[in-house]
Amino acid sequence: MAGLEHDPGGVVALARDLIRCPSVTPDDGCGINALAAVLEGIGFSVTLLPFGEGAARTPNLYARLGTGHPHLCFAGHTDVVPVGDAPWAHDPFGGDIHDGILFGRGACDMKGGIAAFVAAVRLYLQKTPAPRGSISLLITGDEEGPATNGTVRVLEWMQANKQIPDFCLVGEPTNPGEMGEVIKIGRRGSLNACITVHGTQGHVAYPHRADNPVHRLLALLGELTAAPLDAGSAWFEPSSLQVTSLDVGNTATNVIPARAQGRLNIRFNDLHTGADLSGWLRTVVARHAPGAEVAIAISGESFLTQPDAPVEALRQAVRAVTGHVPRLDTGGGTSDARFISRYCPVAEFGLVGASMHKVDEHVALADLTQLTAIYCGFLEKVMG
Repeated sequence: MAGLEHDPGGVVALARDLIRCPSVTPDDGCGINALAAVLEGIGFSVTLLPFGEGAARTPNLYARLGTGHPHLCFAGHTDVVPVGDAPWAHDPFGGDIHDGILFGRGACDMKGGIAAFVAAVRLYLQKTPAPRGSISLLITGDEEGPATNGTVRVLEWMQANKQIPDFCLVGEPTNPGEMGEVIKIGRRGSLNACITVHGTQGHVAYPHRADNPVHRLLALLGELTAAPLDAGSAWFEPSSLQVTSLDVGNTATNVIPARAQGRLNIRFNDLHTGADLSGWLRTVVARHAPGAEVAIAISGESFLTQPDAPVEALRQAVRAVTGHVPRLDTGGGTSDARFISRYCPVAEFGLVGASMHKVDEHVALADLTQLTAIYCGFLEKVMG
C-alpha cells in the first residue's frame, strides 16, 4: 500500500490503525484495546485500568517490558478532540495517505506519537534483545477531556504498585514547524477563577436606591490587572492574568443588575504557587467587594525538569536524527506532564503540531519515521 513501502518498526501502519479508531473523548472507539493487543504481541505485560463510573468509565493502559532499572516510561493519550463542523477533504477517521502525508484526527495529537513509541521499542529490541532496564507505556483515554480519570488515576495505581519510572517522556507534539525544534522541560501552572459580586437591583435613574455590583467588579479587576505579576524567571516567561469573561445577564438599558460575574485565567511560572495566587485573589476581591463569591480551580502547578542526563540524551538523539539542537522550552498550554512531574522527572517531545485540533489534521510520513528514530536513539542512550 502507498506510504507503507518503507515503514520502520511499523510506525505508519500503527498510526493509521489508531486513527481508524474514532476515539473522540470520552468514547474510546477501540483505541486502547487495539494498542493493548499490539503491545502484548511485542512482549509487554499489559494492564487495562478503566476508572470512573458506569458507561462513562475512562479507558487507560499501563504496559511494562522488563523489571529492572533504568525504567523509562513513554506517556500519551489515544483520545482526540471532535472533528468539528467544517468539511474535511479527507475522512477524519480513514487514515488516508496522500503524497507522503497521513491524514486523520489524532495524526499528530497524538496517535502518531504513540505509534512512534511502539515502533521505536520494536527497533530497539531488534538491536538489544535483552535490555538491562525496563520500558513502560502510560496511555490514557482522558487527556482532551476533564482529565480526572486518566493519567492522574493511573499514576496513583503505579505508585501503589511500585511502578513509578526513573524518567518519563510524553509524546505531545512539541515542534512548531519542523522536527527537532523544541523539547519541553516544564510547563506553567494554570488557575481559573470565577468572581461573583452581588448587589441590589434598581432603576438607573435612582442609583442611591440600588447597589451596582458592576462598578465593584470592574474596580477589583482593574487592581488585578494593573501591574504584571512578575518579569519571568530563568526558564519561564512572565506570568499572565487574562480576564476571559464579564457577564451581568442584563438585557435592559435602564436597570442596575443584581449581580455581576467575571472570569479569569492565570498562567503562572515557578515564582508562584496556586495557593499563593488564590490568596492574593481573595484579598483583592474582599477589599473591593466584601461578600463576593470566589470559585477557584487549579488545573496544574508549574513544574521544571532540570536539564540533566536524560534530557541531554534526548537532545543528542534529536540532533543525531534531525541535525537540529532543540531548544529547551516551558511555554504553551498544559499537558498530562503536569501530573507526571509530581512523581518523576518528565520531558515532552513529539511531532510537528501545526495541524493539531484543525480540519484535516495530518502528519508527514517522514516525520513519523524521524520521531521513531529519535525515540529509538533515546532508548539506546538511556538504556544502553
